[in-house]
Amino acid sequence: MIRRFAPPRLPGALTGGLLALALVGCSTIEQARGGPGQRLDPWENWNRKVFNFNEDVDNLILKPVATVYTDVVPQFMRRSVANFYNNFSDAWSAINNIFQGKLQAGFEDVTRVSTNTLFGLFGVLDVASEMGLDRHYEDFGQTMGRYGVGAGAYVVLPILGPSTVRDAVALPVDRLATPPAFFDGTGTQVGLTLLQVLNTRSGLLGATRVLDDIALDKYTFVRDAYLQRRRSLVFDGNEPETPEPPEPAASEPAGAAGSAAPPASAPPASAPATTASVPAR
Repeated sequence: MIRRFAPPRLPGALTGGLLALALVGCSTIEQARGGPGQRLDPWENWNRKVFNFNEDVDNLILKPVATVYTDVVPQFMRRSVANFYNNFSDAWSAINNIFQGKLQAGFEDVTRVSTNTLFGLFGVLDVASEMGLDRHYEDFGQTMGRYGVGAGAYVVLPILGPSTVRDAVALPVDRLATPPAFFDGTGTQVGLTLLQVLNTRSGLLGATRVLDDIALDKYTFVRDAYLQRRRSLVFDGNEPETPEPPEPAASEPAGAAGSAAPPASAPPASAPATTASVPAR
């Protein structure tokens, strides 16, 4: 039995608690040091362990099964499965675009969903893309970032992979807009979830082979790529530049001989302007 489609709702207290958790997690990056990726990765030791666990699961189970799936299922059928799930994603994207005040993008997503649902066999065929209607992928994590919620610390989730505190908080909300959430029956929900995971992993087989060949440190490569992509999505590709921290001025030894005092007529040196740091998103 199919449930009626409705935007996912959370109680106000729960939503406030989730937002508060994301804000608390963001405070961890203020004390971190190192490069752009490391400053967002204070839990790197633990994250690497989870990353290695995910890699083992992928190599032992997901990748072999996805390879067989790719060999057995024709490409047009795999593309149709992806289109079906993307149609639900487009509907959720439309809601998030409207939440963010991007009404034109929201209207385009609504048009995509309507077109593919009516003329594309409930989204199995991507008729909208053939008509020139591009996708505008937006999720609840991006909506939170749009309203100033920082990304928070980088975290690797078991099985689910790279995330941040903000995106991890938003994930349960996003899951309410996926096909399994609209069907009754545990078996149906599990089957739809496994099909989505398998089809998605099948589409990434080529990318993971390239990544294995070029990445000296796969963990660092995946982390930095994920953080950069999410930041770009939040700002729609127009993210502000993060200024470099000012270098400390070289201090002169006290009482050094031959140090000349500035002439009395010289104007006082102005204090260097401090640059406010842009919060990570």
